[in-house]
Amino acid sequence: MKSAFKRALGFPVICAVILWIIHSAKVVLHLPLNRLGILPREVDGLKGVIFSPLIHGDWGHLISNTAPLMVMTFVLAAFYSRVAYKSFFLIYIFTGLSVWLMGRDSFHIGASGVVYGLVSFVFWSGVFRRNAKSIVIALVILFMYSGLLIGVLPTKPGISWESHLLGGVMGIIFAYLLRHQTELDEVEPSYDLSSEPKKRYFDEDPFGGS
Repeated sequence: MKSAFKRALGFPVICAVILWIIHSAKVVLHLPLNRLGILPREVDGLKGVIFSPLIHGDWGHLISNTAPLMVMTFVLAAFYSRVAYKSFFLIYIFTGLSVWLMGRDSFHIGASGVVYGLVSFVFWSGVFRRNAKSIVIALVILFMYSGLLIGVLPTKPGISWESHLLGGVMGIIFAYLLRHQTELDEVEPSYDLSSEPKKRYFDEDPFGGS
């Protein structure tokens, strides 16, 4: 169990290191990386589907996304290892594509859409899978991140609420589509009675008759 958790830590650490290296290079070298964000319905803006979650406006933006991203990628890798990478990249790509199709005409950057997608995926996996482990994890995530719900509303200027909302929708969709790809600890053991050695029974006469 300890080794599995140690392996699960590698995924969030790699994600965080990549984000911090990119932002540090942006700040130190004065790179205009914001223009690599998603620009909806512009062909040139499609590159943001890949690059936008890697780019952040300032240190505060980066810090606010790093902690929940690390928590959620750890939960994904530790408890949903069979679908961890698949669900992560599906949410990553399709959140970006949906923002490109439906977002406001502005550059959208930051990993928050992916974060919302992962939170939604883990919560709804508990709803759709209906096993004890998934339900407990879902309730913990709901308790920790219930405040994120306000982020799907257009309440603050300069915030890509579309990324939050569409990331959440993608999380629901892929939690449903991947619900049958069960983890090892979600499979109930089955017993094949036919494989048990057959026993011979004799109706014996206690008085020695045949």
